[in-house]
Amino acid sequence: MKKNEIIMLFFLLFFIAPMLLAQKKKANLESVPNVIIINADDLGYGDLSCYGATKIETPNIDRLAADGVRMINAHSTAATCTPSRYSMITGQLPWRRNGTAILQGDAALIIPTDKLTLPLLFKKAGYSTGIVGKWHLGIGDSVEKNWNEQLKPGPNEVGFDYSFIFPATADRVPTVFVENGKVIGSEISDPIRVNYDKAIGIDPTGAEHPELLKMKASSNHGHDGTIVNGIGRIGFMSGGVKARWTDEEVSPTFLEKAKMFIEHNKKQPFFLYYAMTEPHVPRMPSTIFKGKSDLGYRGDAILQMDWSVGELIKELKYLGLDRNTIIVFTSDNGPVSDDGYQDEAVEKQNGHRPAGELRGGKYSAFEAGTRVPLIVNWKGKTEQKISDALVSQIDFIASFNDLLKVNLRDEELLDGQNVWSAFVGKTNKGRESLVKQGGAFSVIKGNWKYIKANNGRDFLKLKNIETGNFSQPQLYDLKKDPGEKDNLASEFPEIVKELDFILSEKIR
Repeated sequence: MKKNEIIMLFFLLFFIAPMLLAQKKKANLESVPNVIIINADDLGYGDLSCYGATKIETPNIDRLAADGVRMINAHSTAATCTPSRYSMITGQLPWRRNGTAILQGDAALIIPTDKLTLPLLFKKAGYSTGIVGKWHLGIGDSVEKNWNEQLKPGPNEVGFDYSFIFPATADRVPTVFVENGKVIGSEISDPIRVNYDKAIGIDPTGAEHPELLKMKASSNHGHDGTIVNGIGRIGFMSGGVKARWTDEEVSPTFLEKAKMFIEHNKKQPFFLYYAMTEPHVPRMPSTIFKGKSDLGYRGDAILQMDWSVGELIKELKYLGLDRNTIIVFTSDNGPVSDDGYQDEAVEKQNGHRPAGELRGGKYSAFEAGTRVPLIVNWKGKTEQKISDALVSQIDFIASFNDLLKVNLRDEELLDGQNVWSAFVGKTNKGRESLVKQGGAFSVIKGNWKYIKANNGRDFLKLKNIETGNFSQPQLYDLKKDPGEKDNLASEFPEIVKELDFILSEKIR
């Protein structure tokens, strides 16, 4: 081979080929869709006008539903936020791991840092990943932590390139924003301390100074700790005065950070987990939304949530990303009206039914606890339909992998199933069965739902919610009886036996 030919071959191998491969990889990445999962907080199956609400209108979310797949048989794995969010992020049923009950604001991280997660799946596929909003899955290696230094492990260590969160819920301390593991606005001269066992510092508490509250706590809910922004919280904190947010600014701040993440990543595929705080307590919407509904602050918060979704869609259109972005809208669990504060959510319900025709609510094994709105919108790619396919948020990892084609091991998929075709409306066939937890365990297969006998409280008086905990097994035909009024367990013992076996296999 001549010297010039050797030089040319060397040039092709070491310069031209890598450039062509890089261009091909870039073209492939540009052809895949962005993905945004919007997760509302305590939003009920009947809280949206596209799901039948008549006392409140949610036009922006309705448009997503009209132009995509509105799923009417979609579920979270649990009837409270921490376990359902754990399942969504990990693809694992929450009761398989200790410590996945509702977490305090100082809890340690419960997401494994050495296992596959939903954001890690997207990272493996070349995506930039981000979370904005409520976390509630713990931070750090232990409860004891220094809030004035870098907080880790946290969202960044389980797959999110960017994170802007508050640690737990808005009704729990610390009431601060954390960006990439650092509390925004913290000062060494005013260190933040958090305690859930006893009062600390000099800040007044709701228990001792109710006259300082602009929103009083409901009895025996525990929202009588440190007062922040005129609202008593669960737990106690001191310090970090400049770092504390005011409730009216939380939602707009999260929206702005979500838009900034999209703007920053507009030239590459991105995955955004937008974990909204509405309509979780304390319901303190921005001033422009106060009084906008006829349903009190809870209704106002839902209107604010819908507006925020609309603003996010406007941002995608402005950047030319709307046709290449999959938007999934859902909720972490079912609704609750009185969850700790006297905010007129009960008094001003005015005929609105947050759970629609379903029975129960948040904390409940009945359908309203875990059957949630779920809308999938991908312009020109998803069908425009209503789907009754049985699906769960735990299926996100396995299903999105059908789109992303990441080479995963079977054991990495854990409890999720690939129901991608159902999510995009290509089929009405979803899961064969689904196990859930709302106090009592339950399982759905076909039209049948079985709730295992449980000796827990059958009614939460303070929250006015039936739990589904009965001492006898329950069996319902959800197609004929979605409100779970007629227990058929004694009439169909063989079906009870079959479903109990499925349930036992999943919870042992």
